[in-house]
Amino acid sequence: MKPYFFSTFFTSLVCWLLGLVLLAPAASCSQDQKAKLKDALPDGLTTKVAGPQPKLDSVYVARQMLAEPAFKDQWEWGKKFYKERDYRLGWFRNHELVPQAKTLLGVINKAADEGLDPKKYQIKDFDKLFAEFEKSKSDSTKRNALEKQIDVALSGTYFNWASDFYRGTVNPREVKSIDWNVKRNKIKLHKALMTILKERDSTYPYYEFEPLHPEYERLKKALADYRALQRNSNWPVIPANTRLKPGASSPTVALLRQRLLGVKAAAEQPGTTPAQTVSNGGAQPAAAAPNQVYDAELVAAVKEFQEDNGLKADGIVSGETIHQLNVPLNDRIDQIILNMERWRWLPKRFEPSYLLVNIPEYTLHIVEENKEVMSMPVIVGKTLNATPVFSDKMEYVVLSPYWNVPMSIIQKELKPKLEVDPVGTLERLDMEVVKGYGSKAVPVDPTSIDWANVDEKNFKYTVRRRPGPKNDLGDVKFIFPNSQDIYLHDTPHDELFSQAKRGFSHGCVRVAEPIKLAEYLLRNKPGWDETKILDVISQRQEQYITLPEKLPVYLVYFTAWVDEGGKVHFRDDIYGHDKALAKEYFN
Repeated sequence: MKPYFFSTFFTSLVCWLLGLVLLAPAASCSQDQKAKLKDALPDGLTTKVAGPQPKLDSVYVARQMLAEPAFKDQWEWGKKFYKERDYRLGWFRNHELVPQAKTLLGVINKAADEGLDPKKYQIKDFDKLFAEFEKSKSDSTKRNALEKQIDVALSGTYFNWASDFYRGTVNPREVKSIDWNVKRNKIKLHKALMTILKERDSTYPYYEFEPLHPEYERLKKALADYRALQRNSNWPVIPANTRLKPGASSPTVALLRQRLLGVKAAAEQPGTTPAQTVSNGGAQPAAAAPNQVYDAELVAAVKEFQEDNGLKADGIVSGETIHQLNVPLNDRIDQIILNMERWRWLPKRFEPSYLLVNIPEYTLHIVEENKEVMSMPVIVGKTLNATPVFSDKMEYVVLSPYWNVPMSIIQKELKPKLEVDPVGTLERLDMEVVKGYGSKAVPVDPTSIDWANVDEKNFKYTVRRRPGPKNDLGDVKFIFPNSQDIYLHDTPHDELFSQAKRGFSHGCVRVAEPIKLAEYLLRNKPGWDETKILDVISQRQEQYITLPEKLPVYLVYFTAWVDEGGKVHFRDDIYGHDKALAKEYFN
């Protein structure tokens, strides 16, 4: 009798209090106060009319999510989400939808801004469901059934969208043609949803449905700008045979001015009209009009364009510069979208300090405490020896390294010479044959080897080049142990760094300033300053130095990005990775 008595007494007391509040004059109780009183009621109890909030169970959630093809892949997230909340509804409070429901649907309607297709996430007709829900409020049974249906549908919709937005629409590890083995983010989407519903705190901006990286956000803005340009106009095509040097005159200059400085700037030039500006040049007049002169303003714009596209900034308009100018606007839009997708694959947050090589940019970036402190040009693999995309941790700096000759080079280049004159060939190349590795390596007489029949299976030795000026690794090697035997290193061929496109290696990454990089990596190891490093190198004795702390290394592939100043940069798809991703993403 006692439990029933107290339950009845408590319910009557609440109803009596509510009656006092609702009957009181408006001046004595604001709407905010009523809302606070409503929220203060025990969980599952609102008013006598409203009744308790319905609850779900595992069978119901499974049945609803697995019945919808678009939600099937998100079932695990749904199960975790509802189990963690003891199967309470997530999107309703006191029989009313929480504001985040409308926010989610608004975000989905604008999914195209992210390079995503809104239709993929508009699975349920929520306008219809919400209208039915409003009509059913007087029928608690029907209302409760709709609440449960809507709640699971909203959760499934969120996980469907969030999986693409925070993890990527394409899983690079499941598509062989996509070379991307960088560690992925470990986002827990059910936790992210709890953050959105204000049931937990997070350092990530999930609660605002926001992306995780500022670099992504800058690409998103560039996407909007390029789409606006596409809607309003398009850029003109520059004739392929054009060759302009500063000070030259040509009808093509008007097209170039429009392409780089805009229609307004071109139209403001004396002696031209907007219609003439977008023409194909027309006939050459007797005297060059001012708008046809390749002047200093336009030269500066061309040089900036060349820098932003990884070209030699000489101001000469020809060849590769024209090719980049004529890349269709729609292709650039797709390129931005593909690189936004790659940002979704990355970890939620980088470590405070790391090294990052952007392969198409031919650049190494050194980041310390979330700020770039240094960068330098690099040389990457040729198309046939593509530098792989992956992440690992730097562990060693090697001074005066040996270069172990790959078996492919032994068979293709050295074998014929070693068959004829093994001793002379090795001496001329400053090489030796050894058994074993490192300090335990023992020299082997090259004349004792049957070079004619050497292959990868039966060759038990190592051919290596000694430390010195001829060494292919230069004076320094930077090791982050990995199964692909990829590392950073110096090179004796510094002249190659003057090239704009630097795909010359067999896969490893050559750095332009190895001593500077070595000094930076060893800055926290007492005694290892530049003088010490150069002294050890001069002795031509290989020496491994272990870093005080392992440093994350990312070898990534971005062909489009926006710098902090808002400038958009594009690079060639040197390995065809954009092409492979486009087949998966857009199809």
